[in-house]
Amino acid sequence: MALIIIGIIFLIISVVLRYNNQTASIAKYARWFSIGLIAVGAFFSMFIVIDPGTVGVKTLFGSVDAKPLTNGLNVKNPFADVILYNVQTQNYTMSGVHNEGDKQGDDAIRVLSADGLEVVIDLTVLFKVMPSEAPRIYKELGVDYINTIVRPVSRTKIRDNAVYYDAVALYSTKRDEFQDRIFKSIAADFRQRGLILEQLLVRNINLPNSVKQTIESKINAEQEAQKMQFVLQKEKQEAERKRVEAQGIADYQKIISAELSDKQLQYEMIKAQKEIATSTNTKIIIMGNSKNTPLMISDK
Repeated sequence: MALIIIGIIFLIISVVLRYNNQTASIAKYARWFSIGLIAVGAFFSMFIVIDPGTVGVKTLFGSVDAKPLTNGLNVKNPFADVILYNVQTQNYTMSGVHNEGDKQGDDAIRVLSADGLEVVIDLTVLFKVMPSEAPRIYKELGVDYINTIVRPVSRTKIRDNAVYYDAVALYSTKRDEFQDRIFKSIAADFRQRGLILEQLLVRNINLPNSVKQTIESKINAEQEAQKMQFVLQKEKQEAERKRVEAQGIADYQKIISAELSDKQLQYEMIKAQKEIATSTNTKIIIMGNSKNTPLMISDK
């Protein structure tokens, strides 16, 4: 385009020089030079290469071509401008952590829950431009579609849907349901504007300190209850073990009492006294009872 403009300027100069007798000869060469510049500029301006992951939107004197330019080498009007749009997956993060989001400082989304508490949400939006809708996006939204659509729509839809949930439910049991709900809501709005919502990541949900303390107290109480239940279960098992052991001893004594005779008792006594007699510390052992003659064993 620059060569064409320069060529037009030289063409005008050549026309002016033509009416002066002293410069008439120079005007002829200036005219051919300007025509050459215009031709070269027009040739190079007719071709444009669109890189992968982008599409081009052609505009000519304020008119937007409805058909976008796709990847590769494309031919266009030399006077047409081409605006490139990224059609790859993009992400936009709104976070309360400094330097973590796309905007500096605290950019988290503050919403009111069903129970009137303020909940702070960090969010990441994954989206991309529909290639066929790039010309319409340029006409309706311009090139800054992130600040005109992605950011305001995401923040508004989250606030609109958070009012259906209590703060604790958002933090725990209803988190997945809430994320699915806002995904459907935002995706529908994006689709109408030529954008595709790929994924919505609720990265963090911060509750008021009073609610956090209540949840922590509840969790601690539940842990203590589980610990006590474990201790009671262990004590019951130990009591059951002792009961089984006592029952076994009782059964053993009952069997011994019923089946053990005097002769067996005498035999067991002799065995025990023999073991004592063989001890290195025993010299003389006297055995017997009122019914039998004592037996003396000497260890020399």
